[in-house]
Amino acid sequence: MAALGRVGLRLWGPAPALSQGLRAVSTIHGAAADVRAEQLAEKLRAQQREEQKQEDPKDPVSRRVRELARLSKQLQRVHPNVLAKALKQRILYQNKELVVIDKPYGLPVHGGPGIQNCITDVLPILAKMLDGMKAEPLHLCHRLDKETTGVMVLARDKDTAHRIQCLFKTRQVEKKYWTISVGLPVPSEGLVDIPIVEKEVQSHQSHYKMTLAPNYRVSPENGKMVKVRRNRDAHSAVTRYRVLASSASCSLLELQPITGVKHQLRVHLAYGLGCPILGDHKYAHWNRLAPQKLPEHALKRLGLDQAKVRHLPLHLHAHQLTLPTGTSGDRQLHLVCRPPRFFTNTSKRLKLEIPEK
Repeated sequence: MAALGRVGLRLWGPAPALSQGLRAVSTIHGAAADVRAEQLAEKLRAQQREEQKQEDPKDPVSRRVRELARLSKQLQRVHPNVLAKALKQRILYQNKELVVIDKPYGLPVHGGPGIQNCITDVLPILAKMLDGMKAEPLHLCHRLDKETTGVMVLARDKDTAHRIQCLFKTRQVEKKYWTISVGLPVPSEGLVDIPIVEKEVQSHQSHYKMTLAPNYRVSPENGKMVKVRRNRDAHSAVTRYRVLASSASCSLLELQPITGVKHQLRVHLAYGLGCPILGDHKYAHWNRLAPQKLPEHALKRLGLDQAKVRHLPLHLHAHQLTLPTGTSGDRQLHLVCRPPRFFTNTSKRLKLEIPEK
């Protein structure tokens, strides 16, 4: 209003006294508007604080779980430039061929129905942030599930991406994961070699899951192992595991997948060893989709009620990748990533000591 008043005065040239009066009125109205806007903003902030106070649980574990869920949703809403900047801050290692990031929880690698942001979509932006506006988009070398955190390798060019992908396909990359399982595997170190197949689960809510397709079964007549006909749709799946620490009801495990079948680690732990990953609600039950059931001892240490378990995130972390390098593959590149805060907080509450290395 003040600006319009000054333009009008210059065009038509009224008396100086009138000009001063208009400016004074404009200033008063502007100040009043600023006060009202500030009061409204403060009122809205107070309402948001009150709503957040009512929504946030008093229990620190439940509050942290809620914060993690919010973060996952925020990653889906932010502008791609903001997401690319966040990934840049999570770079673990880079050279002229590779960029290695610490993948956050809740961020999908590929797009799909209902997905607004994914890593693939922001790779061109991230490349420009690192190497300038003319940089070639970064390329995926492998993938991690949306809920899995940790080491993820990107390539600066197509040739490098193809070479790294071939290393993964020919099982020349050593992968090690850390996970918290419900229960203690017996024995404490071993190899799970059971094929995996995808099947439809017939229930009130039909859905598809990966499950075991063993080549042997125990005969009910004499208790001996009997070879069964191989499922043609099954994929060979092999996982090494060892217990790093254990408490009364949970364990910290190191997993080394030899093969790379969809959901292999989750299926081998849940159905092969009977020790599902903490927070794995998909494979908590075979015939229905329902939150994971935790032992009373674990609930007590986590400070949770069973009704709140559905909010627990999947505790599966890609801890280390070892890539062969050099022209003849005679050297190795070790890529290591420490677990996220929610993982370490859970391990402390369950009294599971995470190794320093």
